[in-house]
Amino acid sequence: MSVEILDAIRKHAEGHVAKHKANVDMYLANPVGVGEHSDIIQSIEDEISAMAVWDEKIEIIDKYF
Repeated sequence: MSVEILDAIRKHAEGHVAKHKANVDMYLANPVGVGEHSDIIQSIEDEISAMAVWDEKIEIIDKYF
């Protein structure tokens, strides 16, 4: 059961990383097409910061479990 729980947590974190990466890819591919985000650089930095949080959780699972 423990393996399944850790696997679910990992997949959840990987999904968040993928979501934030997709947002960065969208900003980079079409920065003028995102009207509600006037500061594209800040938006990209925010997405990368969110990726870092979830990536760190994956690293913790790998290192300690």
